[in-house]
Amino acid sequence: MHNRKNPPGHFSRLTIEMYLCLTSYFITDPAMHTSQQLTQLIERYIAGLTFPEHPSHLYAPISYTLEEGGKRLRPMLLLTVCDMYGGPVEQALPCAGALEVFHNFTLLHDDIMDNAELRRGKSAVHKKWNHNTAILSGDAMCIYSYHLLQQSPPALLPRLMAEFNKMALEVCEGQQYDMDFQFREDVSMEQYNDMIRLKTAVIFGAAAKMGGLLAGAPEKDLDLLYEFGTELGIAFQIQDDYLDTYGTSEILGKQIGGDIEESKKTFLAINALNEAGAATRRALLATFADHKLPLPHKIGRVRTIYDSLDIPRITRKIIGRYLENASGLVARLTVDEQTASPLYGIIQSLADRNK
Repeated sequence: MHNRKNPPGHFSRLTIEMYLCLTSYFITDPAMHTSQQLTQLIERYIAGLTFPEHPSHLYAPISYTLEEGGKRLRPMLLLTVCDMYGGPVEQALPCAGALEVFHNFTLLHDDIMDNAELRRGKSAVHKKWNHNTAILSGDAMCIYSYHLLQQSPPALLPRLMAEFNKMALEVCEGQQYDMDFQFREDVSMEQYNDMIRLKTAVIFGAAAKMGGLLAGAPEKDLDLLYEFGTELGIAFQIQDDYLDTYGTSEILGKQIGGDIEESKKTFLAINALNEAGAATRRALLATFADHKLPLPHKIGRVRTIYDSLDIPRITRKIIGRYLENASGLVARLTVDEQTASPLYGIIQSLADRNK
């Protein structure tokens, strides 16, 4: 077994392209797939999903939503873990597809709740069609995700279904907390962390654990994989918070500043409210509450306050901490470092994520 005391840690200096090269380099077992091969498998699988032509206003938005352009992080994580333990990747595709369809269903409904204009550089479904269509198409996607999940190996289906159901309900709980927090000024960091764990991170945790289940990974590893995915998902959501304020619409494929416009209690907002003096805190809350202020001006004012409180550096530091936690969990798996290199690669790629 290789020494796993020092897993890769210089995440910020590695680009996604380097991750792909590293993953391909370390995979010496001919039975394992490269990240490019896994990406192609999931893209082909998603592209091959067919829906009835009628009623067109129900199914056309689903095809529109699933078109190439998503990151496919959750199904990729499931396939990567399954492959890492020598599992049958092709048999894992329906389960991976179920996660991706479910995730995209949540996006349809999230965009309605957030009144988002764009998704992945295209009009959000509720803008391209209408709110009712987006709601109903989202409902159909949720149901269809279970149709895909049922195609998993029968012997494993009870455990996979239980994991999927737990994840699905927790995502709804997290979304409700997210909406509730918009109307509160006293959201603590602990409450925020609980919210993003439910809203975002549990899907990553379920993806990693379900990949292990499909491959027959040891029970000890299943728990570690879930923790690993959860830490990864929390880092991902905090990055989302950061990019919504400091990213660019051209790269993100959606309008930035949505969290500011909707007065979301993000990692940045909560830290700023906690760090600010009384006058600065009042100014920040007043800016959030000023619905007549044009969004570019509102973003500018909020950024100025965040910068004065060193919020960008604090945010990047905490993202790094969660990614380090994820790396430490990978190091505790029963597989050696070489076999686990694709997971280290995923961590490194997230560190350099800019969209």
